[in-house]
Amino acid sequence: MSAARPLQGIALLLLAVACFATLDSSVKYLSLGISVLMAIWFRYLFQALVMSAVVLPTRGWRSLQTAHPRLHLLRAALLLSTSLLGFFSVKYMPVGEFTAIIMLTPMVTTLLAATFLKEKVSALRWLLVAGGFCGALLVAQPGGATAGWTLLLPLGCTLANSVYQILTSRMARTEHAMTLNFYSGWGGALVLTAALPWIWQTPADGQTWALLCLTGATGTLGHFALGAAFGRAPAATLAPYLYAQIGFAMLAGWLVFAHVPGRLEMAGIALIAVCGATAAWLAARLPRQV
Repeated sequence: MSAARPLQGIALLLLAVACFATLDSSVKYLSLGISVLMAIWFRYLFQALVMSAVVLPTRGWRSLQTAHPRLHLLRAALLLSTSLLGFFSVKYMPVGEFTAIIMLTPMVTTLLAATFLKEKVSALRWLLVAGGFCGALLVAQPGGATAGWTLLLPLGCTLANSVYQILTSRMARTEHAMTLNFYSGWGGALVLTAALPWIWQTPADGQTWALLCLTGATGTLGHFALGAAFGRAPAATLAPYLYAQIGFAMLAGWLVFAHVPGRLEMAGIALIAVCGATAAWLAARLPRQV
């Protein structure tokens, strides 16, 4: 890992989760007119082409050199699984409820970081993570409208995403963020391109094409920022800030789907903000301990 720069890592993670909230909302809107698999295919193809255009001219073919090809394959498979489960989740349930359920991810990530990466996790950090989780539950109240088999989709997404993030944290110590993004993009693109004859649907208008491009751009930028964030700060430091995606998802839900948060949702957002601000203060004042 590069020299510890926790505040840079936090800023990059906030950018990443804002991109992911936009991506989820765009896919939900697109799913009203085209196949979710089409949207996922375009998102990966966009990332693969953009990263090729950026990485190869700037870093050359050395960007493809890696001592861990199997880990790159595993990471690409985990990301594709997360995308498939996540995008089908938002097709069948509100973005806010889906986001609240996957906010179990930071707790699982922190546990994995403490267990396998041997990162020190203080009692206060555990409290901040738990507080953010409670805020996520207040925001979307997932036990309400969500029921039945659809719950398996976000729960599976949470598990895949947790392993993906902890693997990203490990690989970011030795692999450049561009290299990580290059392999993850092409991995998903090649798998879905092979299935293209069965999933192809021609977009009906320019708006659909624009939204497809938005999914590609936000997915590419979000995962590049995520890899760069984990290269600058430990997973346990970044975990509380993953809850900020709830706030971005609620904002997108209001702008795109006219969903207005109630009192409990606003209380949850405030709790998330307090936990995030406290963690940021700790990162600035006690960088060696957080």
